[in-house]
Amino acid sequence: MRGNRDMILAVLWSALAVAGVILALLYCVRTFDAAKPWVFWCLLLLLPLIVLHTIRTTRRGPMVRLSTLYALVNGPVDILSIFRHLPFAAAVLGTGLLLIAMARPQSEDNWQDVQREGIDIVIALDISASMLAKDLKPDRLEASKRVAINFIDGRPNDRIGLVVYEGEAFTQCPITTDHRVLKELFTEVRSGLIDGGTAVGTGLATALNRLRESEAKSKVVILLTDGVNNAGTIQPSDAAMIAEQLGIRVYTIGVGTMGKALSPVQRHATGQYRYDYVDVEIDEATLREVADRTGGKYFRATDERKLNDIYAEIDRLERTRIKVTEHRAMSEEYFPFALLGCGILVFGALLDRSILRTMA
Repeated sequence: MRGNRDMILAVLWSALAVAGVILALLYCVRTFDAAKPWVFWCLLLLLPLIVLHTIRTTRRGPMVRLSTLYALVNGPVDILSIFRHLPFAAAVLGTGLLLIAMARPQSEDNWQDVQREGIDIVIALDISASMLAKDLKPDRLEASKRVAINFIDGRPNDRIGLVVYEGEAFTQCPITTDHRVLKELFTEVRSGLIDGGTAVGTGLATALNRLRESEAKSKVVILLTDGVNNAGTIQPSDAAMIAEQLGIRVYTIGVGTMGKALSPVQRHATGQYRYDYVDVEIDEATLREVADRTGGKYFRATDERKLNDIYAEIDRLERTRIKVTEHRAMSEEYFPFALLGCGILVFGALLDRSILRTMA
């Protein structure tokens, strides 16, 4: 009977030790990288040792024949006998932890040095009365503002400014990285803020002036209009020559459908416009010349979807340069496993040589 009890106790203590090894292994695998993962296979050698210990326990137990079990059942119970296999379990657990330590668990410390080379961009936006035409929804101006704001959201590393023009031009927002303020100023833009007309050359020259002292390696103007240069003292071709000398690329966008569009033709005293269908006239030849001379590109936006596609293409053409340097450092994490394993081995040895020494 004692042999059976010893075998059960041996199995239970061994199972607890194996469970401890498995938990430690799972923690190690999930938390760290092992420099020598093949060492983990050595943990399987613990299983034959457990089997041998269990067999040895059952064979060495003496057998006593009793005429009755009364004396054994009701007799005194030796509490220490329950812990007779604890030293072996400690040896299994400690050895398992040392094997895990030998696999050299390591933690990885990664960091990056990121250098961003932003682009300075000025959007020159035509806000003349013709931008209130209804061929884009709700009109050309609002559609242009909405798409431009989406473009700004996609370029968090760039300084962007806004110039608006009709018969004259002024800076609505200098180039800035505070895109929240920039977008607020964008939403406040409306037609009729300055004298009527379409001063394309003046609008471009004003945008160039905002970039003249920029130290950015890449400088870009996005010029948007729906008409013909008919105001101002600067011709678009002259402004393009200045942009070429300053090394500033100009992307030009002509906004408006082909043929006729429902456009404002007369403004009443109340400030309201009367609308009628009129021919859409865009000086595409001049806009293409300006773009070609400065290394940019001309686009025609006949609807909001096309306008979105144009800004997306400009976004691809003018990507912010980002230089990333990656650093990696490995830290050895074996020491806690080794320390705990040695401690458990010493604890088991002390038990075996002291309190449990006299037990068979």
